[in-house]
Amino acid sequence: MITTPVTEELLRGHLDTETTPHGGLLPHRLPAWARRQLPDAGFTAIETQTSGVRLAFRTAATVVELVTLPTKRAYRGLPATPDGVYDLLVDGRLTAQASVAGGRTREVDFRTGATEVHEGPPGTARFGGLPAGEKTVEIWLPYNETTELLTLRTDAPVGPAPDSGRRRWLHHGSSISHGSNAASPTTIWPALAAAAGGVDLVNLGFGGNAVLDPFTARTMRDQPADLISVKLGINVVNTDAMRLRAFAPAVHGFLDTLREGHPETPLLVVSPLLCPFHEDTPGPLMPVFGEGTVRFEPSGDPAERAAGRLTLTVIREVMARIVAERADDDQHLHYLDGRRLYGQAEHDEFPLPDGLHPDAAAHRRIGENFARLAFGADGPFAPVR
Repeated sequence: MITTPVTEELLRGHLDTETTPHGGLLPHRLPAWARRQLPDAGFTAIETQTSGVRLAFRTAATVVELVTLPTKRAYRGLPATPDGVYDLLVDGRLTAQASVAGGRTREVDFRTGATEVHEGPPGTARFGGLPAGEKTVEIWLPYNETTELLTLRTDAPVGPAPDSGRRRWLHHGSSISHGSNAASPTTIWPALAAAAGGVDLVNLGFGGNAVLDPFTARTMRDQPADLISVKLGINVVNTDAMRLRAFAPAVHGFLDTLREGHPETPLLVVSPLLCPFHEDTPGPLMPVFGEGTVRFEPSGDPAERAAGRLTLTVIREVMARIVAERADDDQHLHYLDGRRLYGQAEHDEFPLPDGLHPDAAAHRRIGENFARLAFGADGPFAPVR
């Protein structure tokens, strides 16, 4: 077996890296300056989870081993979270899957917010029996784990994959964009939509943290992008992050910042998917514990909407109005009602298991709907002919 250090030239879908004390490479989905503006351990755990991040290389290898040190999440009092999944693609086709046992565990107490980190050893994701001959191999890292990349071992030399020439799609959203309860990293809805649309995904979906942070807007402004989408609203409601007075100017400010760096890039603003308990009831969201399970419920009072408390119904109205007003001067700005991705029909077929997050089947439907509406012949991301 040939040992190859994992370097940044083998990575895709990341915005930054750092060298760890173990000598590994830690991918980040925000640059260092942006991370310093929210020095919160919970956000750090979300930002370093490798949603959309993958290795890409050319090789004739039939055996590939990736040694990593994962950091996994656990919730005190709830069953253990399954190990994250690594998807290996050969020339764009899902060919094998693996998981890495061991690693660190970041245990969170839902009730108090307290966290405790338990150290553990590195492990190896092994893929054997790959097709012979030169090929492009991608290893998509778990969307729900922090992944320190230590070593790549193969039975043939590897080199960086050439640029695909695909359009670069920059997407920002909440936990559903991050991956929530998808089956694997290539089956989160943005990855499915990117595959269908033939584009190169950079996923800035941050679970619980799509709250119009200025550093996220500035990061996106400064990144090269052929296509941009932002799915906003659900986290503003379920964290009770702002009132109506602050929300509309914050949306304008976020879009203004994006347009500073991308004045004519197709920009799609997506409002929240259907979430029945938040349609007309404000947050904040509260966990409700059963026997080994957790569901979520809003704790706000619908009567407080008159005082500016936000609900998904209000947010959709505001976002649709803002985009319509701005589109008079911005022909590349578009709006998509999130209920066209996941609405009542989808909820009837694929109800939200915890009241908030879709399951694997719903991710697939959301990805299919987005691909049709955004990348289809009449969509805002349709290829220019």
